[in-house]
Amino acid sequence: MNPLTPLEDLLTWILTHLHDSVGFSWAWSIVALVVIVRMLLVPLTVRQIHSMQNLQAHAPEMKKIQQQYKHDRQKMNAEMMAFYKENQINPAASCLPILAQFPIFIGLFFVLRDFEDEILKPSNDPTASLDWLNLITITENTKVGWGPLLIVCYAVSQLTSSYLMSTTMQTAQRVMLLILPIAFIPFVLNFPSGLMLYWLTTNLWTTGQGLITRRLTPKPQPPPKKSSRTPPKSEVAAAAAAEKAAPKQPAATPPRVRKVKRKKGSRR
Repeated sequence: MNPLTPLEDLLTWILTHLHDSVGFSWAWSIVALVVIVRMLLVPLTVRQIHSMQNLQAHAPEMKKIQQQYKHDRQKMNAEMMAFYKENQINPAASCLPILAQFPIFIGLFFVLRDFEDEILKPSNDPTASLDWLNLITITENTKVGWGPLLIVCYAVSQLTSSYLMSTTMQTAQRVMLLILPIAFIPFVLNFPSGLMLYWLTTNLWTTGQGLITRRLTPKPQPPPKKSSRTPPKSEVAAAAAAEKAAPKQPAATPPRVRKVKRKKGSRR
């Protein structure tokens, strides 16, 4: 038995319900499916946002560790892991929503592959529209018709969402995350267009989420500006040390006033 069969049955039931009961077309039912999935993933998304805010707050300290051990990768990784543990940081939390959607993505692939045989024929509605905006047919390969335009939109949205959600990653990880969508394009040409529609809608959701996250993430405070009249801290410290080391001079005593005694009987 295929372990994804229960998930495929669930996705089939949701799409059929959205089409038959709500009245959406099959293509817009896929878009509605994205909204349902992302709403169910809100708890993981909140953890993702909190993790990104925590990483952003500790970014200067992590950068110092990376600079200090940049010539010793093993030592740097050990110090970073210790830093994560000490400050209760979980870098993997930012990937949880993406990982949670992979089974749904794969399950939807099999649902759309056998869509006409498994859904359309049993519903006795073989003439139901499978088009989306008269551009694509959700069961056809993405390279057919206006499918390449959908691929371009997918690539742009994937790059945008990856850029917004990877601001706290290391440079190498961030570059890899930005390159993957481009490297993935040759494989998606033979995917059903409905699957690309699902992923495009997910990327648009993630892009909006990334923009909101950027607004919520506290920005690091710039150091106070030094005026021309304010001496540097080094000069202040040197002056204080010199004053402390200098021998103390005794306080000056006031001069004594001699009293002149007057002789008795003398007058001025």
